[in-house]
Amino acid sequence: CQMGRERGIEVIVDGAHAYAHFPFKQADLDCDYYGTSLHKWLLAPHGTGFLYVRKSKIAGLWPLMAAPDSMQKDIRKFEEIGTHPAANHNAIAEALAFHEGIGGERKAARLRYLKDRWARRLGDQKGIHIFTSFDPAQSCGLALVGLEGVDSTKLADHLWDRYRIIVVAIVHEEFQGICVTPNVYTTIGEIDTFCDAMEKVIKNGL
Repeated sequence: CQMGRERGIEVIVDGAHAYAHFPFKQADLDCDYYGTSLHKWLLAPHGTGFLYVRKSKIAGLWPLMAAPDSMQKDIRKFEEIGTHPAANHNAIAEALAFHEGIGGERKAARLRYLKDRWARRLGDQKGIHIFTSFDPAQSCGLALVGLEGVDSTKLADHLWDRYRIIVVAIVHEEFQGICVTPNVYTTIGEIDTFCDAMEKVIKNGL
């Protein structure tokens, strides 16, 4: 962000997988815009999120729906989307209380533990590629894993159809794999079931 600002480039951060995933301060990023969804790691309802816009940028940014001139420099002009579902909005406070009750550092430690448990076990298997660093400064709870010779989309379908395990297939021209994202409520048994399922695919294929 700082490099962009030094060159007069406005910087937008897509923080969907950062907020409430690991401790950080949005202000430390020094970005112009920051957006995140709150259902991923904060566990608030779908459709909730927050948007940060640098104060000096608010007036020059058009809202999705028209707002009165009196709100030209008001960040709340971006909330003008018609009728709000009050239940979703109010549930954010409960989700924040739950997050704070656990504590950001404790939550991140739990997420890293779960990630490391499956990734280190599978990382020793032939044909497995762990694309995510184990360095705590580079990763936390989610990781990308690929299995040589196995189509990631078919693997994701197999895990759901056979074990009801939800992963997301990531297919790129240079690599492919499945994104695995356990959360604080994921049990050790569920992590081990995922590993067992993957090891069966390694041994027997799909």
